[in-house]
Amino acid sequence: MRIVFDLDGTLIDSAPDLHAAINRVLAEWGKAPFDLPTVKRFIGNGIPALVTLARQSRGLDEAEQPLMVARMFAHYTAAPATLTRPFPHVIPALQRLVAGGARLGLCTNKAESPTLSILTALKMERYFDTVIGGDSLPTQKPDPAPLLAAFDGLGGSGLYIGDSEVDAECARRAGVPFALFTRGYRKTPVDQLPHVLAFDDFAGLTERLTALA
Repeated sequence: MRIVFDLDGTLIDSAPDLHAAINRVLAEWGKAPFDLPTVKRFIGNGIPALVTLARQSRGLDEAEQPLMVARMFAHYTAAPATLTRPFPHVIPALQRLVAGGARLGLCTNKAESPTLSILTALKMERYFDTVIGGDSLPTQKPDPAPLLAAFDGLGGSGLYIGDSEVDAECARRAGVPFALFTRGYRKTPVDQLPHVLAFDDFAGLTERLTALA
């Protein structure tokens, strides 16, 4: 079995650290902070896209974008896992999958450096045979290239597990089956996203994947 996972909103709840970082950036520009639910709506296409949405929402000129992105990266990479935690039952699920012979990969729009830092801080790096970050290739999800590269790293195709519209579209373009974790950061109703499996708890995921196969 080969499985590639998304990261933010799928394996980990990273919104609190992203929330803290973007609010530090806004403070530097003299703008009001966002609440956590608002920042969650900005997550999914990487830090530059998150900054774009935050900047536009606070009426800041596009000319500020490069410096704001740089400051966001600086704040976020300095503390990417202070508040970030795996979703419940994620670690035992990964352990069971690996113990059962599954090969696991990661494909995220988060830049590779903070991705690896988070995996190390949360002691999750050991479970993945390949990691593709948002800057590992010239394109990001929903372009299928990063996901296909992750599967190439595993030696063949398999199942992609994610939480968002971006993940569902990426799986569709790559021609791979998609499983949807429903407690992540999506905005679209579950029944409007194509999937072969939807689940809200990683407990029992191994058994559900075995039945799916």
